[in-house]
Amino acid sequence: MGTRCSDPRGFFNTHRALPLHMPPSQEPIRLSAVSQELVGLQDDVRDFFGWDLAEDMESAQLLLSRVEGSEVETWMRHKRLVTISKLYRRLVIRRSDVLILGAALEPEELADALSRPSLLVAADGSSGALSELPGSICDKAWSRLVCVVSDADGGDGTFEAVKRSVPIVLHAHGDNRTEWSKLLEFAETLTDPPDLVLTHQTPELIRGMHNPGGFTDGDRAVSFLLALGVDKNQISLLGTRNDLVGRWSGKTQHSIKMEKLSWMTRFLDVQGFQVNS
Repeated sequence: MGTRCSDPRGFFNTHRALPLHMPPSQEPIRLSAVSQELVGLQDDVRDFFGWDLAEDMESAQLLLSRVEGSEVETWMRHKRLVTISKLYRRLVIRRSDVLILGAALEPEELADALSRPSLLVAADGSSGALSELPGSICDKAWSRLVCVVSDADGGDGTFEAVKRSVPIVLHAHGDNRTEWSKLLEFAETLTDPPDLVLTHQTPELIRGMHNPGGFTDGDRAVSFLLALGVDKNQISLLGTRNDLVGRWSGKTQHSIKMEKLSWMTRFLDVQGFQVNS
């Protein structure tokens, strides 16, 4: 599909602090769900699949301990708040339109979308579509990718974003400890590890983590942006479908994934978003 975009090693990092200033009281410290119904739906999902809340809680606590025990300075708790502040300034203060890239994303539709001055937020491995774009378009796309919302099972696309120091909104749930552990181990080998924001899916208050609501990476990306303060009318979905398993989805049984997509639709509906099918 033409010349591939530049290798992430030595790639200019566009995810540093912006020269904007505002009173700290206006910046979000804790990202909370815009509707408690979103948190209640997380309980409904656990009941439906037979998952244990204790497993979600344990994974969250282990992830928090793992990150805060790391020697990566930007992963310290107060630095993660700075990361939220930077995301707030880039996404909210600038009032940019935001495209959330879903698991069914195709490079061609992304290339068309890049004709508009939108910022990008990727649902986990969907960031891999950026590297399938032709060279000059590919670099432009990566420069617009503000963050990746991930539970660490997105494969090459997610690891490519990590290489490029794109901030990762990293999520803990009961059965992804191996995945988030591998991602963190890889990130620690890099000269410039990505900034982190940590999320969980329990009704409990976990200091140093956030529960903006959501279930799958795609609908959790919507929840995260709304909790951050992005206006709903500035958010659009691209490559988010509930009638098929997208090529950028994590590995799972097809029937289970389709059930998950049904729940994704419910989470999006609560927030006023329609799914393309």
